[in-house]
Amino acid sequence: MKMSQNDQETALSRCPGCEEPLEPGDLFCGACGYDLSAVPEPPRDHPTIAISTGAAEPAQAGPQEPGASGDFELAAPVPAAAGAAPDPRASTGPVPAPPAGTKVCVACRAGHVDNDGYCENCGHAQPRERDHMEQELGSVAAVTDRGLRHHRNEDSFAISTTALPDGTPAVLAIVCDGVSSASRPDEASAAATTAANESLLESLPRGTHPQQAMHEAIVAAAKSVNQLAQEPGQTAEHDPHRHQNAPACTLVGAIMANGLLVVGWVGDSRVYWVPEDRSSPPARLTEDDSWAAQMVAAGLMNEAEAYADERAHAITGWLGADAYELEPHTASFKPDRPGVVVVCTDGLWNYAESAAEMSAAVPVDAYERPLHGAQVLVGHALDGGGHDNVTVALLPFAVPVQGAGSACGGG
Repeated sequence: MKMSQNDQETALSRCPGCEEPLEPGDLFCGACGYDLSAVPEPPRDHPTIAISTGAAEPAQAGPQEPGASGDFELAAPVPAAAGAAPDPRASTGPVPAPPAGTKVCVACRAGHVDNDGYCENCGHAQPRERDHMEQELGSVAAVTDRGLRHHRNEDSFAISTTALPDGTPAVLAIVCDGVSSASRPDEASAAATTAANESLLESLPRGTHPQQAMHEAIVAAAKSVNQLAQEPGQTAEHDPHRHQNAPACTLVGAIMANGLLVVGWVGDSRVYWVPEDRSSPPARLTEDDSWAAQMVAAGLMNEAEAYADERAHAITGWLGADAYELEPHTASFKPDRPGVVVVCTDGLWNYAESAAEMSAAVPVDAYERPLHGAQVLVGHALDGGGHDNVTVALLPFAVPVQGAGSACGGG
């Protein structure tokens, strides 16, 4: 059983400036740029308090910028000990301009950004490419965001279109969520989305049934993540002792083709169905591989009790070399009316858990404007607190003109 990001945060050390969880070996905080090599020793007997010339005010979280408050006066600097090396952060001279063509820090606008993404002048972490990404491809769109609490985005998505042998268009979406308690979760999610997407683009045009194609795509994604744990010269056989804490992620995907909706998943990322006519009931189309879902399925707790437990988001299924056993879940549906398919990580559904809540969060024009709808849903999660990375793909579903199938149901 692996723990989700929320379960793991309490076990990590935190930045003294902004309380962001840190990783072993960090020299600077990835969120605020705090220099971790200069962390002062905490006071032994007395709490830290704010000092003001007026009435007492509550202490403010995070380091204050010089001159940020009129109530404070900066103390004179303490002279350096004889023979001590000067502190480069105390330099008052101009910062030399970085060489032409190099990346300039977004914070101080002067320092050179090193290969790890930090400013060599002020230490500020630069925005990563994956912090916020958006893509629209025909009628399908997806958005991913780092969220408000984490120093990197460990989610990944892939959207694409192809055609079946008879020329019928097929629309695909894959969303993966890196398991933060594992090593290199961002690499795991990226590898899984790429492998699953490539598998679908190869199998669907040659006539593989969409549900079988989804199963094969999940297997391909698992193999790709497993390879991240392989050391040079090591065999690819499953070895739970050697692969402890191996890179891992969850996966959820959807295929729309010829009136058929196929979903597949491993883990706790989800797919929701939201009819365009909001008078029709929405539905959740996946079941989590999680501790909470197991408790509900066993009749030991109701859903509200299970998801309120601190163990709720511990997942029981994932892609990775240390997974117990790969069990891809797939299901097929034939909706009888137009609607929107929502493919998302728990960074979104934590703020819209039930099908009714998700339906209420999806904009009414999402069927015509899927990118805007995905943007609104990410904003909904950020407004709710943004505790996790947030990723969502929206696929508007149109019933084929030649006839409608049965109502949305499992296959």
